[in-house]
Amino acid sequence: MRDLKKLIRDVSGFPKPGIIFKDITPLLRDPAGLALAVELMANPFRGKKIELVVGAESRGFIFGTAVAQALSCGFIPIRKPRKLPAEKISHTYDLEYGQDTLEMHTDAIVKDQHCLIVDDLLATGGTMDACCKLVEKLGGHVSGIAILIELAFLNGRKRFSKYDLHSVIAYDKE
Repeated sequence: MRDLKKLIRDVSGFPKPGIIFKDITPLLRDPAGLALAVELMANPFRGKKIELVVGAESRGFIFGTAVAQALSCGFIPIRKPRKLPAEKISHTYDLEYGQDTLEMHTDAIVKDQHCLIVDDLLATGGTMDACCKLVEKLGGHVSGIAILIELAFLNGRKRFSKYDLHSVIAYDKE
């Protein structure tokens, strides 16, 4: 994990003053780091009958498609408003620095399909909670949550005690 942590850059004051942004672009640029991150996100869910990986725009797309390939299953995108062309459902939620809405096609998930939700970061849990609610609203089963980076000091994990949540890197303090 220390090697992966070295590939994550802190950017102070982004997207607003007081925030220290965890920039994953150096990790994405490093082939071995990227491969290791994907494997460490996928491995806890091998053999768990995952049928679909779900990822939120935009960094959830990066890791979600790679984890889906590693688990030999499909990928479902959750998008920001007005990006999906067919019938959709939406959920509005609070972020640590504002509010946002996510959408998913109504035919993306078949009832009782086992889904793994993947994202790059868990902070307060608003985005992940919205993803879980969208999957469950369509009748899907959230079989797990895979996160690259967990900001443990923000206690977002507490919102997901009923799910199998696995994070690769945890930061205990800012």
